[in-house]
Amino acid sequence: MVSHDPNASRTTPDPVDYRFTLANERTFLAWIRTSLGLLAGAVAVHSLIEPIGGGPMLRLAVLVCVALALTLSLGAYRRWRMVERAMRAGRDLPGPGSVPVLAAGTAVIAALSAAAVVLW
Repeated sequence: MVSHDPNASRTTPDPVDYRFTLANERTFLAWIRTSLGLLAGAVAVHSLIEPIGGGPMLRLAVLVCVALALTLSLGAYRRWRMVERAMRAGRDLPGPGSVPVLAAGTAVIAALSAAAVVLW
C-alpha cells in the first residue's frame, strides 16, 4: 500500500498490518512442518521397511520424500520472502507457489507406495 499525500513530494509506503506479517510467518512455518513430516516419513520408511526388503519402489518413494522435503523447505523461504516484499510494496501477492509441487509429489509417493505394497 502506498499513500499519496497531495502535499508530499514523494509517496511513502504505509506500514504493513502486523497481522498480515504474522499470517505470512505462520504459512511459512506450516510449509516447514509439511517438509519435516515428509522427511520423517522418509526416515521411517527407510529405517523400518528397508531392512526387511522393501524393494526398489519404496527406495524410490523415500528419495521422492527427501527431494520433496528439500524442495518445499527452500520454496517456503522463497515464498515467505516474496509475499513479505509484495506486502511492503503494496503489490499483488504471488501465485500459489509450491502447492502444485506438493500435490504432484504426494501423488507420486502414494503411487510408489501402492505399487510397492502390491508387488511386495
